[in-house]
Parts: sequence; structure tokens; C-alpha cells
Amino acid sequence: MNFDFDSDQKALKDQARRFLADVCPLSSVREILDHPELTHSEKLWSQLGEQGWCGTAIPEQYGGLAFGYVELCALAEELGRAVAPTPFSSSVYQFAEAVLAAGNEAQKQALLPRIATGELIGTIAFSEGPGVLRSEGVTTRFENGALNGQKIPVTDGSIADQAVVLASHATGTGLYLVDLKQDGVTRQSVATVDPTRDAARLRFDHAEAEPLGDAERGLEQLLRIQDKAAVLLAFEQLGGADRALEMARDYALERFAFGRQIGSYQAIKHKLADVFTKIEVARANAYFGAWALSSDAPELSVAAAAARVAASDAFWFASKENIQTHGGIGFTWEADCHLLYRRARQLGLVIGAPRDWKRRLAAALEAQRDAEKTAMGAL
Repeated sequence: MNFDFDSDQKALKDQARRFLADVCPLSSVREILDHPELTHSEKLWSQLGEQGWCGTAIPEQYGGLAFGYVELCALAEELGRAVAPTPFSSSVYQFAEAVLAAGNEAQKQALLPRIATGELIGTIAFSEGPGVLRSEGVTTRFENGALNGQKIPVTDGSIADQAVVLASHATGTGLYLVDLKQDGVTRQSVATVDPTRDAARLRFDHAEAEPLGDAERGLEQLLRIQDKAAVLLAFEQLGGADRALEMARDYALERFAFGRQIGSYQAIKHKLADVFTKIEVARANAYFGAWALSSDAPELSVAAAAARVAASDAFWFASKENIQTHGGIGFTWEADCHLLYRRARQLGLVIGAPRDWKRRLAAALEAQRDAEKTAMGAL
């Protein structure tokens, strides 16, 4: 079985890379850091909407291009490579997928066309602080058509127009659509290690909300949405890891010490070889995840968790070793290394920490094993 991109998808990646190299150099990422009042690149977000990227996997009847998830994975990899300061992942990988998976026809018709054009920014609010996500730990409450409680941190919460919120109710947990521009919602920016991606605390005080999907299966639906997002985020992390490795390699070839390129020393060679190995492991898992996502395979939970764990490890390691390869200059503001390190840390936490995904991987493998035993027993 060939898990690689086909020729058309590789051409799409190439075009996306050239486009982002022109419109999103690392200097544009630095601009967000240099101006704290900026939360994202509005110009780039507008351009992505005009290019149709936001609607890559959205069906045509809802204003999308209906290319598919593999194409979206290809674009995600290039966005990760560019360290793009946009709410693309929140709006497309999570909010749009939540509406597609759980929304009724009216909700899809109202929201998806606006997502596809980039007119609407969306996000998912599920975290209420540190700890493993469990139904009994959800304190945000939905009663009589209104939400009360808070979520922190919410990626792109300061700039999103709509949010899908996980909340408890009398008999369980559900997902709810909330207009974040109403008076019942208060937003407070949250400082993170990566200011090029917005984060906020959202407080709900009798905020109007409407159910999204089955109100008794909110957590189950959220975990399924996160499985899909994990694969797409793995490709973003893969792109960032590749960029970090290339940055380290280029510096090792141009920097001389004691009359030799530092890349000629074994200590540097072995360091970069270790980075390459982790990236290739992550790539294999990400490609398996892309197959499971595009075919809606029953292995998606296993593939998504494996891709998430491997890609988080690869991007963190690559960004860290990139700084180390640069030596003393790598720790300075003037070097670009910290841009990749910041994004590696942010992406590693945005839908749950790697340790949580390791637990999910173990649980998914156990469930798969039990299902195979049951099937064998029935023969």
C-alpha cells in the first residue's frame, strides 16, 4: 500500500510552499511578536480564504472545494512549515469538523459557507484548566438555553466569531454553538509561549447557546473531532520539524569553527541524524493517519493518537536541537530558532498534551485488541 502523496497532491504542496514563501516569510511571523496588539495576520487569513484553502475538505453544497482530507493534510504541512500566524487550525480542523460531524442542516448551511471563504473564525472550547478531560470534570453548565461557566485556554478565543463549547447538563455532556460577540460572553487574553497564536479565557454568563448534535454524547463527539484534528495538526508539526531541521543543517554548513564547518563534526552529524530519524517516524505515522482520516477507517483512533504522539515529539526535538546547533546565537531574539520552538510547544498542547494522547493510544490499542479477540472467538 502506498501512503505517499500522488503527483497532483505533490503539485499542490509545491504551489502552497511557493505561495507561503512569498506571503508569509518569517519576518511576518516576527511582526506579530513585535506588536503585542496583533493576534494574527489578518492579511494572510484573508488570502487563505480567497485561495479557497479554508474550504478544502468542506463539501460543495456548503461552499467548499470538496478536494478531500489528504489535500488538506498537504496544505497543513506547508502551513506548519511557514509557522503561519492564522486561526486556520481552530477554524478548519476543529470548528468546521464539529459542524460537519454534528450539526443539523440549518447549522451547516449557516456556518460552513462562511468558514470556507474565511469570513468566519471559529474555535472549540473544551478545556477548563490542567488535567485529563472527563465528563465529571466539566463545570461549564447548559440550562434553559444558556451557558454559564468558563473555558481556559481557548485557542483563538479572542478573535473567534463562533465557538463550539463542551458543557454539562442535567443528564450528561453536550456540544453547544455559541456566538462569542454577544453580551453574555467575556474574553480575556491569555499569555502563552507562542504569542503568534492567540489564546483566551472565555467566561459565559447566561450566554445564549444552541445544541450541536446529540446532547447525550458531547464528550464522545468531541473526542472523535479531536482524532481528526490530531492528524491534521500532525502534518503541521511535521512541516515545522522539517523547517527546523533544514535551518539547523544550513547553519551547520555555513558556520566554521577551528577552520572547519561545524557540520563536519560527529557531534553535529549525530544530532541532526537523530532529528531526521524522529521526523521520519512522525511522517510514517502522519501518513497512516491521513489514510485513516480520508477513508474513515475504524483504525482512526489508533492512527490519530500515534500521529499526534510522534509528531509532537519530532517537532519539539527538532526545534530544540535547531537552537542547540546554532549555539549561543540560537538563544537570541534575532535568530529565528525560537519561532519554531514556540510553535512546537503551542501545537503540542492545543488539543491536549502528548501524555494524554499516549493514554488515548493505549486505550485505543486495547480496544482494538479486544475487538480482534471477540471476532476470533466468533469464528
